[in-house]
Amino acid sequence: MGKVNLYYDEMHSPVGILTLISNGEKLVRIEYGSLKNRSDQMNKWIMRYFGDAAFVHSPEKVERVKAELEAYFENESQGFTFDFEFFGTPFQQKVWQALVEKIPFGKTASYKDIAEVLGNPKAVRAVGGAVNKNPFSIIVPCHRVIGASGKMVGYNGGLDKKEFLLKHENRIAETS
Repeated sequence: MGKVNLYYDEMHSPVGILTLISNGEKLVRIEYGSLKNRSDQMNKWIMRYFGDAAFVHSPEKVERVKAELEAYFENESQGFTFDFEFFGTPFQQKVWQALVEKIPFGKTASYKDIAEVLGNPKAVRAVGGAVNKNPFSIIVPCHRVIGASGKMVGYNGGLDKKEFLLKHENRIAETS
């Protein structure tokens, strides 16, 4: 198996630079920060799921993703229609799918709520671990997951970004 090309572009957003990565057909990751600044974290993930990969700067491969994210940040959209593919353990994939399907735009759920949706109410810590590994910040709404007490708890991009995203979505949901 030869070297795999992964196509990327970076975009400026209200929550900072986002790096969008595609396999040429589907989005495979959104990362906070520039490719240069996040390469150590991404390289471990990429080696695990793609092996030897080369990054190719290719804005056209993520053009639709970028346009939909811009519409989201400009209050013009509450969802995403581009294709993306989960790369993670089967449990992580179940958690991420539950986030997409069970937490509506402008709402929140607790880690315990997600564990219960999965039929395993004792898996709260495992759910937290999977949420932390979400490769699709913003589109797989891990920012909508809060502590059982209703408090903001960890977010891979930082609590300031989580707070921004929740306030942003609440404003849009209230005016819809």
